[in-house]
Amino acid sequence: MTELSQQAPEAAPRRRSLLMLLPLVLFLALAVLFWFRLGSGDPSRIPSALIGHPAPQTQLPPLDGLANDGRAVPGLDPAAFKGKVSIVNVWASWCVPCHDEAPLLVELGHDKRFQVVGINYKDAADNARRFLGRYGNPYDVVGVDGNGRAGIEWGVYGVPETFIVGREGTIVYKLVGPITADNINAVLKPEIEKALQAGS
Repeated sequence: MTELSQQAPEAAPRRRSLLMLLPLVLFLALAVLFWFRLGSGDPSRIPSALIGHPAPQTQLPPLDGLANDGRAVPGLDPAAFKGKVSIVNVWASWCVPCHDEAPLLVELGHDKRFQVVGINYKDAADNARRFLGRYGNPYDVVGVDGNGRAGIEWGVYGVPETFIVGREGTIVYKLVGPITADNINAVLKPEIEKALQAGS
């Protein structure tokens, strides 16, 4: 038997072993890539394709029975974004982090230099009203997204999410995940100030 014919049977199992490892190596490489692209696992750093683009022209009905100071809270009309800085918060009563961020949103709602807009996502009207009754209503406008279509148009990954829309009606910032005691002062308020100064 020649030396060449002895090497051939040994090379075939080695080649097969390498081919079997290839999917695992590719998977690990993709996992590492996704980890770094998503900011080391921080979902609030997921980029939004809508930054710098006009807010979606989605008209949403009001939340039935919701009133502020005896006046019905209006639904979402895209014309409301023109001329005002808007904080758009996508929320639901069934969303656990929404309960945690609610007091911080109420605090934001006291600042009348901007309007706070709520998009109530796939929620029951009774539950949504109860939620706002419990924590207070920070919203000047509440649009009901019963089927989730507006969420798709806004590029929502999951509730809660918060957008800042500038005076020209353009999305200037997106926060994925809840507003927290840490990010409200370190991130959200500075971004709001930037938007307020940009149009003044």
